[in-house]
Amino acid sequence: MAGFRLEIPRAALVITDPQVDFLSPRGLAWRLVGESVERNHTVQNIERLLQAAKRASMAVAISPHYYYPSAHRWGFGGPLEALMDRVGLPIALDAPEQHGADLLPAFKPYFLDGRTLVASAHKAYGPARDDLAKRLRGVGVSQVVLAGMSANLCVESHLRALLESGFEVAVVEDATAAAALDDGDGYQAALVNFRYIADALWSTDEAVRQI
Repeated sequence: MAGFRLEIPRAALVITDPQVDFLSPRGLAWRLVGESVERNHTVQNIERLLQAAKRASMAVAISPHYYYPSAHRWGFGGPLEALMDRVGLPIALDAPEQHGADLLPAFKPYFLDGRTLVASAHKAYGPARDDLAKRLRGVGVSQVVLAGMSANLCVESHLRALLESGFEVAVVEDATAAAALDDGDGYQAALVNFRYIADALWSTDEAVRQI
């Protein structure tokens, strides 16, 4: 791994897709990702990262995943986009707290504190079309500790995009999870690329110590 050294004044914890549909048994993606979320203790580990970041007065940002009713019925897209379109995951309506697009309730005290940066929603996997990088730059951030859902999709896409935008990125390997299907385990696939690409790959224990 590269010689990554976390510097809190210029660092942010970034959580992708911290929403009911991806992290709760009542979410639409749970039948695909639930086993991985439970095995990694993903929800508990994300909360530990949030607690550490807030104690250290470290910047926190979230990059949510939303579709709106008008975004559906696309005529193109890969297999996961087609699945999300078919099952309606996650849709934000006038009252998103009533839907799978809502923030996971356990995380709300950390996110709704008036200090967390909330990026505009991404529609596919990465932040290329939202304002995450701009918002991070706006508060002097050049290092990112990255966690959230899902490992081989949104987390990996955010990792690649942030690196190519000039950020240093450490990924927290057990504060994420992914779908495991008959023809491949998304979490294991992501770990391979994290090891090749990220500036650092930490456990939650190590990340909390660094913060």
